[in-house]
Amino acid sequence: MIRFAHPCLRDTVLLCGVVFALAVPACAQQRPPATVVDREASGDAPSDPGPLANLSGKLDPKDIQAAMRKVGDWQLAYAEAKFNQQWTYAALYDGLLAASHDTVDPKYASAVERFATRSDWQLLDERFPHADDEALGQAYLDLYKEKPDPVRIAATKAILDRLVARTDDPKKPLWWWCDALFMAPPVLVRLYTITGDRRYLDLMDREWWITYDALYNHQYHLYWRDASYLAKTEKNGKPLFWARGNGWVLAALAQVLELMPKDYPARPKYVAEYREMAAQIATLQTPDGLWKTGLLDPDAYPMSEVSGSAFFTYAMAWGINNGLLDAKTYRPVVERSWAGMVSHIYATGRLGSIQPVGAAPDAFAPSSSYVFGVGGFLLAGSELDRMATARKH
Repeated sequence: MIRFAHPCLRDTVLLCGVVFALAVPACAQQRPPATVVDREASGDAPSDPGPLANLSGKLDPKDIQAAMRKVGDWQLAYAEAKFNQQWTYAALYDGLLAASHDTVDPKYASAVERFATRSDWQLLDERFPHADDEALGQAYLDLYKEKPDPVRIAATKAILDRLVARTDDPKKPLWWWCDALFMAPPVLVRLYTITGDRRYLDLMDREWWITYDALYNHQYHLYWRDASYLAKTEKNGKPLFWARGNGWVLAALAQVLELMPKDYPARPKYVAEYREMAAQIATLQTPDGLWKTGLLDPDAYPMSEVSGSAFFTYAMAWGINNGLLDAKTYRPVVERSWAGMVSHIYATGRLGSIQPVGAAPDAFAPSSSYVFGVGGFLLAGSELDRMATARKH
């Protein structure tokens, strides 16, 4: 049974969820299937990849970069030929770009640039205004900043211009599932920084809080995945909050705050939400340093999961590096998490214990490896390396 801190909160939240669900087309209640089958990024790699690697999980720049290279090199070897425009790859591209910046090795960014060139810098445009199809824009815009060639920005800008120009009900939820906050808002904020056009930032801000009002639980400081989960509970009776879904959100908050102007009127609200979520998530870390797929009933899930843990680690390390989180409190959290994730790297470089595509806690194999989890791991590594390097100097 769900327990709310305030007597009126339960009815308010559930009513909000009903209205939110009614405003979403029935066909959109679940994420539409990708046109390219989402499957293990390893392709033909064996389901049992052999022994685990003997890598240090210490927060030392040399050790962090060694783990990033091990995982990044394996991912390029097995998956570059499969690179595509699906949302599942978006976080991987972001992570590869971060890995190149961190290791000063251009090969990871070059692989993303080769894919972007093959794709003519286009986004998928079959489900407009679906946020998943806009997620690749982040990598395109980051590559545009490196080389401001108009072709690199044209398609992303055209789709986001259509998004800004929408004339339907402004209160109708655009981002009806929490993952969407990672897919579209960081792209909109990036386009604002490139163009200076405040419309992109204001659209992001308006839509963010519509999703927040519908899916954010003020007692637990966590997001329901979508309105269909408002009344679902774990075996222990607590609300069902999915780790990766909340990982998407916390990572998105870090990315939005990274680029949002310091004097933007709504910025304090984002900072408050970010700190609330980080504080709650830190309390839910398990003894192995990671998080279970179901956050409030860890005993119900036999294995810890890497992708949600990676996004949590990335976002909290970013907060430490940018002075939004207290280092004394949160550094031990990210230290344990990094060591936990590194313990799931195989000798081949394959990163395991990643839950497949889903919308809720579920079972997975120890060797399960998916590109979005690898992307989160590389993003986390880049922020942790920045932290460790600063500490050394």
